[in-house]
Amino acid sequence: MKHTALYLRVSTEAQADEGYSLAAQGEKLEAYCRMKGIERFRRYVDGGFSGSNLSRPAMAELIEAIRGGMVERVVVYKLDRLSRSQKDTLYLIEDVFLPHAVDFVSINENIDTGSPYGRAMIGILSAFAQLERENIFLRTRMGMRERVKQGYWPGGGKIPFGYDYDAAQGILVPNRDADTVREIYARYLAGQSTGRIARELGLRYEQLVRQILSRESNTGVIVYKGERYPGRHEPLIDRETFARAQRRLSRAGQPRAASGGKLLTGLLVCGHCGAKMRYQKWGGAGDKLVCYSRDKSKPHLVHDAGCPNRGMMAREVEAVVRRDLARLAAAPVKEPDRDGEQDACRRACERAARRLRRLYELYAEGEDDTLREAIARARQDKERAEQALEQARLLADRRADADLQDALCTVGTEWDRLTAEERQRLVRACVDKIVLQNGKIEVYYAIEGAASGAADAG
Repeated sequence: MKHTALYLRVSTEAQADEGYSLAAQGEKLEAYCRMKGIERFRRYVDGGFSGSNLSRPAMAELIEAIRGGMVERVVVYKLDRLSRSQKDTLYLIEDVFLPHAVDFVSINENIDTGSPYGRAMIGILSAFAQLERENIFLRTRMGMRERVKQGYWPGGGKIPFGYDYDAAQGILVPNRDADTVREIYARYLAGQSTGRIARELGLRYEQLVRQILSRESNTGVIVYKGERYPGRHEPLIDRETFARAQRRLSRAGQPRAASGGKLLTGLLVCGHCGAKMRYQKWGGAGDKLVCYSRDKSKPHLVHDAGCPNRGMMAREVEAVVRRDLARLAAAPVKEPDRDGEQDACRRACERAARRLRRLYELYAEGEDDTLREAIARARQDKERAEQALEQARLLADRRADADLQDALCTVGTEWDRLTAEERQRLVRACVDKIVLQNGKIEVYYAIEGAASGAADAG
């Protein structure tokens, strides 16, 4: 025998305050059944599910029962309990209820699809339900953006490593992992690989180190919907440290050398035809570096089918490259003295940031239009100071990259303790390309201002 389906839904506990609690809905629905003399009814209850879609367990059970011919009518307390989506509401009525001769009743709106008037009203009211849902979403999003503009953490999602969320203040606060975050940046800029940092600091995986290095919130900034806002939380590192880490991460993101301990893979260029060169097994003598133009198995890499470059033994070239890196590390390139200008800009940024934090604290004690205007001006001052600092860096003369100088020092002190992969990363961070031409080796460095090295094999 068929039954009447009483459908109940709440998305949050807060709806109980508006009379939408499950108990309140159930009382009204059963009272309707008693008034209409309906004796066979069954509750279908979705507690804690949004009405923006139909992905609800009780709704799925109800649809299955209707398609199985077990339901004669569906009754809800209010139309938006069924759905807040116009599309979903019309789908249920037109594609589920009506084809199976199931009437739909909404008590609050006095709608009964048993009549033409009731069916017409469904389309109108469901449109208003969807409009209200979209307005709620818009108001929530606008409120969140204003909250972030004032420096408060948006909440939700994962809390950045090194911080806890203080719900009372609405900001991030450094926790016991904050020193680990600072140590990660220090080690990375000293030339250590992300894999080695993860192992030595006991982190779960290497990708976590990369995530921490890339997280701009560590500088006191909140990134929300692609925009950056000064946060009220304490920075764990300064902007310059973060920028240096991003530059090194950018270089590390370039194609990595192949596995198998081939130190120079991806860096080798033929001095005759300009084609790439590769490692090739050369009997018991080890590997030989040969030009792709002499290898017809990959025609798209051939530059000159008659290239005369006879190649060189890999171990000889690797030894030359390592010695030249050690030479460069022992006599680092001197950079122009631009520290004074950048230090002045950096101090201006720090002063602007301190002033902005003080104004935020005053505003938190008592909201005031004058303070709001002062905060807006302080934000502009801070942005101008940051732009001036960035401009000072951009206008500096070509100079050696301090990060790569730190990495170079690893050649002399840590080389023997590095894994094959770490050696590859170190070389690729320092070297732009290596040109080989019948016994002659030229090393071109990625460090600005560093002279290229030249040597003859043997």
